[in-house]
Amino acid sequence: MAQAKKGDRVTINFVGTLDDGSVFDSTLETDEDSCGTDGCGSDECSSDDCCCGENGPMELIIGEDDFFTQIEEALIGMAPGEKKTIVIPAEDAFGEYDEEKVFQVKRSEVPDDIYPEVGQELELTGEDDELLEVTVVEINDEDITLDANHPLAGEELTYEIELVEIL
Repeated sequence: MAQAKKGDRVTINFVGTLDDGSVFDSTLETDEDSCGTDGCGSDECSSDDCCCGENGPMELIIGEDDFFTQIEEALIGMAPGEKKTIVIPAEDAFGEYDEEKVFQVKRSEVPDDIYPEVGQELELTGEDDELLEVTVVEINDEDITLDANHPLAGEELTYEIELVEIL
């Protein structure tokens, strides 16, 4: 049976979980992912929460850094149908959580047409028109606290992978 090697184009299925067992990413369709019979092709599909077209095996070229290096390296030598578990430490995934990336802005600096809510993700334009993605973590009468860490910063990631096919 053929085994995957560096440079091969392959398809894989995976389920990514956190230490608490919660799933943060998956190529496998679940009932929660289902758009229902009316969802796909409708206005609902324009939302970020819709799953239309997102499920199904991921295609990548081993060694092209299309995915985490540890996963691509683990695929080498695998045969279609084979499964492995890969743990990616936080520093190799989305980095350690950095308290210095949490900051406050005055409510008065926020445009009147923006109504921030805790948990809301925003894009800020910084110096040199650089975009900064932040999450609103706290709001009070005077300030809004924003977090520029990736939502999975500081998290160890566990991936259950299956090599589906060598293309």
